[in-house]
Amino acid sequence: MKASIFPAAVSTMLLAVAVAIISSAHPSQAQTSTGTPPVSSQTIQQTDQDAAKKGKVLFSRSIDSNGQTVDNVNDPANPQTTPAPQNSDALKASGNLSAGQAAVKIAPQPTAEDAERAALTYTDFDLDARLRPAEGHLAVRALVTVRNDGKTPLLHIPLQLSSTLDWEIIRLNGRQMPFTQAVLNSDADHTGQLHEAAITPSAPLAPGASLQLDVTYSGIIAQSAKRLLAIGTPDDVAAHSDWDRIGIDFTGLRGFGNVVWYPVSSVPVILGDGARLFDEIGTHKLRSAGAHFRLALTVETPPGQAPNVALINGRPAALSQTLGADASVATVSTAHVDDAILGFEAPSLFLASRSSSEGPNITLWTRPESTPNIAAWNEAATEVIPFLQGWLGQRPRSQLTILDLPDPADVPFETGAMLATPIRAATPEVLDGLMAHALTHAWVLSPRAWLSEGVAHFMGTLWIEKQQGRERALATLDGSRAALTLAEPASPGEGDGQPLTACISPVYYRTKAAYVFWMLRDLVSDATLSAALRAYDPAADTKPEYFETLIEQAGQRRNLGWFFADWVYADKGLPDLSIESVFSSAASVPGSYLVAVNVANNGYVAVEAPIQVISDTASVTQRVVLQARSKTVQRILLQGIPSEVRLNDGAIPETQATIHSKLIEAATPN
Repeated sequence: MKASIFPAAVSTMLLAVAVAIISSAHPSQAQTSTGTPPVSSQTIQQTDQDAAKKGKVLFSRSIDSNGQTVDNVNDPANPQTTPAPQNSDALKASGNLSAGQAAVKIAPQPTAEDAERAALTYTDFDLDARLRPAEGHLAVRALVTVRNDGKTPLLHIPLQLSSTLDWEIIRLNGRQMPFTQAVLNSDADHTGQLHEAAITPSAPLAPGASLQLDVTYSGIIAQSAKRLLAIGTPDDVAAHSDWDRIGIDFTGLRGFGNVVWYPVSSVPVILGDGARLFDEIGTHKLRSAGAHFRLALTVETPPGQAPNVALINGRPAALSQTLGADASVATVSTAHVDDAILGFEAPSLFLASRSSSEGPNITLWTRPESTPNIAAWNEAATEVIPFLQGWLGQRPRSQLTILDLPDPADVPFETGAMLATPIRAATPEVLDGLMAHALTHAWVLSPRAWLSEGVAHFMGTLWIEKQQGRERALATLDGSRAALTLAEPASPGEGDGQPLTACISPVYYRTKAAYVFWMLRDLVSDATLSAALRAYDPAADTKPEYFETLIEQAGQRRNLGWFFADWVYADKGLPDLSIESVFSSAASVPGSYLVAVNVANNGYVAVEAPIQVISDTASVTQRVVLQARSKTVQRILLQGIPSEVRLNDGAIPETQATIHSKLIEAATPN
């Protein structure tokens, strides 16, 4: 795939998501006021009525008699809870805070420490989010459950948001907690900074213990490229990379790593510090895997400017819209998704006004300028789908959704079976390659990154093999091997390593995983690997050994435990193969020769490698298992005078070259 549509470097920033929404509002009428319009009282009343039927509305916003914006709180533990004012003065007047206590204490330095940030895991998100795209405004009331996954009690509970969002209220056990808010320099957000609040519970949070927090926050999310500009990125490149924002025509919130629009806890990292930012993004997604995520979404837009497509966690969400009583009254749109489980992904939210076009297993949401390109994109899907069906089965698990980004130069983003990208003109070769990768996600929806991304990259290279041959496909894969070599430990114990079942870096769950599927293909055959991929059920994938079992059941039930132990369940680095010596002699059969090949594996990971002996009239390939730190002799009989021996054909990633060749001195004929 060429950089003009889906650059390989962009894949390091692709974030996945699975979000759920707790309830949906269907107001009969919405109103606006001058200045910053809140959600109207009629909207709140109707929301409350619907909530009685569908769930619990955590909060809503309105204007009080003094003209202050207030949060109307429905606290399950205290049905008599009064509206919670937004600012400090109103809080003190309401009696919720003492006269000498501020709602938010601005701290010159953060209170929490990195060890506390790294220990905290969010296990449940329950969000009620209100958007006013005309102002770029977001207001959220959330119930979040956090767990101490560290080894020592936590004195402080850190909560982080984008630096353009402000913490307003934090409650624990129905009691409003004092907290400090500090600016934290971190490029996990497009602004390059986070707002971190830290509370101190009455008793330290013990290891393994959990608590639920009730938080309220709000602010503006505008496009920002501060973090990229700070490292010298050209203005246009920065703007087209960090395009997250809330707006009328387009809202795109990619989540942690791009814009932190929901509460998180993370260790601060900056761009330019090696791969630390991308590792922190991966760590965040791995820690969040298995968390429950619910979201109630309400969007208030000016008349005639409501969005018509909503994508929550990469999945289409139905929008319900209530028009105002007349042309001057705002439109209120609502959506909900119930109790999703996060996989290896970050929660994301997209809203847009686009035209819909249905194609083969795809839905395109396009801007008017992109309409002439729709046919070519549909043709590419039509071309690739039979190939994917042959490998993955007749029907995908979902439709691929493609959302047209606002600017033709915007950097693409994918999460699950959704691709956000400029839908522009491109050659059939480029579009076919893009579809081979993107459509694979519609077939294989795995919560495990090495399966989801690894299979997609594998199928992309298989498509290249189909069109241009095996050598070209492996050369494409080899283009990413250098980065993998740098990331892998030289030997067990010399580096952290990343088993595929718990990896956090794209170079592992994309590049190394794709190599693993190429090796499995050679180990068990195309038919067996295809049968395992067809049988894969994400709902049944509850144990790391699940996919190994599928392959062993699909074929001749050969034991692949040694391969998965070294390549999937542990990270022992890469093999280091070599041809130490070659000897040939005439065999008893006229015109044939026996070639003895001495090969070695100086790495710490076992591998089954192909050895090919070539003569002037024929070639013979045999496969040999090379254990870690071992040597062996392989004897091969072939017709004709042997001239060359080759070890590995590029399908096995190594620390150095992936194809080894040695010329053979002419043997004495018999």
